[in-house]
Amino acid sequence: MTQDLNQLTNAELKQYISEHRNNDEAFHEALQVLMSRRDPNAPWYPYPYDMADPEREVEAIFRERISQIERDQSAD
Repeated sequence: MTQDLNQLTNAELKQYISEHRNNDEAFHEALQVLMSRRDPNAPWYPYPYDMADPEREVEAIFRERISQIERDQSAD
C-alpha cells in the first residue's frame, strides 16, 4: 500500500523518512516531497567543502547571522 506523501505534514514526512531509511526508493521519494516544501526565499549557505577558505567563510556566515540576531533583538 502506497501513501500519498503530499498529504503528510512535515513531521509525518520526517517520521516516514526515518522509518523507510533502508528503502532507497521510498526514502528518496519522501525526501523530494519534503525538500520541495522548502521556502525558496530562505537563505542558502554553501557546503563548506565547496568553499575556497571554509574556516574563514563559515566564520563570516556565523558572525553575520549573530549580528543580524542582535540587531533584531535590539529593534524590539
